[in-house]
Amino acid sequence: MRSKTVAVTMAMALASAMPAQAQFNPLSMVTSAVEAAAEDRTTSDIASDAKMKGAIVAAVADKMGTAAASITTDVYEADVLLTGTVKSATEKDQAAKLAKGVAGVKKVINELFIPPASDKSAAKEFAEDTVIEKKIAAKLASEKGISHTNWRWHAVGGRVFLFGRALSKAESSKVESLAKGTDGVTAVVNRAKVKPKG
Repeated sequence: MRSKTVAVTMAMALASAMPAQAQFNPLSMVTSAVEAAAEDRTTSDIASDAKMKGAIVAAVADKMGTAAASITTDVYEADVLLTGTVKSATEKDQAAKLAKGVAGVKKVINELFIPPASDKSAAKEFAEDTVIEKKIAAKLASEKGISHTNWRWHAVGGRVFLFGRALSKAESSKVESLAKGTDGVTAVVNRAKVKPKG
């Protein structure tokens, strides 16, 4: 297993290279880097994805200002998944174009959501989505047959987006099923690739 110290150092270096407005949650960045150390990928692949993510986050923050705060970027093997909320189709398209413009990006999956008017406050929806994400994290970490460090998941208004890599179709189906069975989840979109070990 790769050293967690190396992973943390990588995350901190990435954070320091980003403009201040792009560093929305440096703690989660460090946590993600530590988990990435256990992935079925090389250190260079992980570093390349981290560099792309940093460039995308910085570009979106620079060009979209406060709108960038509600956009989440995941990069896995040079594929990009954008989740979160925006106010208009124009913002949704702009974020995708900025991501596509970063060197090395192979594909951009744009799952940004334009929410309808709701009785819930943004803070309440964020809190509920955070609870959903934590429940899924607990399920995947404890379930046998799932390489949870290869997975990414985000909840947006109760809709869960899965990304990353499954080592088999059975694993992909299992993760999707676990996500669908989580309290508060209204829909699951599985964007993870199926790719067995080397």
